[in-house]
Amino acid sequence: MTHETQPTLAVVGSTMIDLVAYAEVLPEDGETLLGEKFQMGFGGKGANQAVMAKLMGAEVAMVNCLGDDDYAQMYRKNFADYGINTDHVYTAPGASGVAPIWVDGQGHNRIIIIPGANHALTAQQATAAIEALAPLQVVIGQFEIPQEVTAAGFAAAQKFEATTVLNPAPASALCPALLAVTDWLIPNEHEFALLAGSEPSDTALLSFATQTATRLLVTLGEAGVALAVDGEVIRLPTTRVEAIDTTGAGDAFVGAFAYGLAAGLAPVAAAQLGMDRATDSVTKLGTQSSYAPLSPR
Repeated sequence: MTHETQPTLAVVGSTMIDLVAYAEVLPEDGETLLGEKFQMGFGGKGANQAVMAKLMGAEVAMVNCLGDDDYAQMYRKNFADYGINTDHVYTAPGASGVAPIWVDGQGHNRIIIIPGANHALTAQQATAAIEALAPLQVVIGQFEIPQEVTAAGFAAAQKFEATTVLNPAPASALCPALLAVTDWLIPNEHEFALLAGSEPSDTALLSFATQTATRLLVTLGEAGVALAVDGEVIRLPTTRVEAIDTTGAGDAFVGAFAYGLAAGLAPVAAAQLGMDRATDSVTKLGTQSSYAPLSPR
């Protein structure tokens, strides 16, 4: 794929330092088990999606707030190493975000996120950042920063005709103001069930897309993805692989999908691109460390 210019994206979202413990079996309440390995890495849904989009070839800017701790310095260096624009990564007193993660022998994970400075980002900062970065083709958001902050960034993005992509995770009730400025809504199957009150049947997908007035894409894990666009449901299967760590796979999908949209791909082709990168990521340990650009074919 060649382009006269690189696609341009901004991510109004989170950073987390991932503290990952691997064990064959995860402990029950009150139980202590011996783990197999520990890994510290860079995560946060927003940062993960930014890294994946950058690896695909986009020009990416991060809009975020870090703490004044050592983790913040580590994260700024990580962004610099990837070549991600940090002109609008702000500093707030206190701790940066962290995410303790447990991964079992089948690659399934349990995650607790502690947002820290992520929640210090303001609506005014998000608006000013998007206005300064315009024009942009895509702006991505998630639920690891306050929804009103993402809504402000999205509203600014739409003034410049950028496409807005919302990954509503971790799942919580959708703020009407944010929904009003969301073009693409991308939950996973569990988030969809919580938001829509239903499993992702074709009827439920079309109903929720109509209710939210969005273009809807639901990631379904090993079952692939389902798109509800223009009154039609399209289901795309994924390639089966042996998963060793699913942490960050959904973010790999969103980052690559957003890149595809910014690059001018049709939604189905962008979704195929996202599935390819997400499937590749689950065959490796870690979050951002498991991401890779698409290999030439």
